Amino acid sequence: MTSSPDPSPAARPPVLSLLQRRGIEAEVLIPFIRRLEAELGLERAHELARETIAEIAREQGRAVAEGLGRSDLEGFHQVRDTWSGAGGDLTIETLREDGERLDFNVTRCRFAEMYERLGARDLGFLLSCGRDFTLSEGYSTDLALERTQTIMQGASFCDFRYRYHPSTSATAGLPADGAASDNAAGTAASGSTASPR
Repeated sequence: MTSSPDPSPAARPPVLSLLQRRGIEAEVLIPFIRRLEAELGLERAHELARETIAEIAREQGRAVAEGLGRSDLEGFHQVRDTWSGAGGDLTIETLREDGERLDFNVTRCRFAEMYERLGARDLGFLLSCGRDFTLSEGYSTDLALERTQTIMQGASFCDFRYRYHPSTSATAGLPADGAASDNAAGTAASGSTASPR
């Protein structure tokens, strides 16, 4: 039996940018979270959404590390570079980029602009920004994000400060199994500065 030839480029599904994926998700998640707010109250609805999204982001971080075959900070530079899509979704000002630190500011965020257009700026942090902490936790237990402000929450820029502290127990350069502590996940999801692991 012969295999079918690869589909022509025109027949392949288009690759979506991260912003496009978040927009598609928002069409379902925003009305769903609004319904949960009405049924369960705002606090409980947001808690459930936060926990679910955090676990998804943690798993995505693990999958990225496995796909790259590495979980060091240089590998995470590639992850960061995908966030800006075609170059206009985020405007990133890099301050330091080496094997121990990745410091950058986001000075324009089209994600925040999208949630504003959708009338859900209040959910933008929950649906998008909060993922950053647990994504990095899933990518490597040796990677810690510190961030004190976001455009989504009204600041003029987002201050991303990643620190990489390799542990002596890391094996094969891939993330260790197991989730981060509940305390770290809760701190990250609330938008506070995450504690180094």
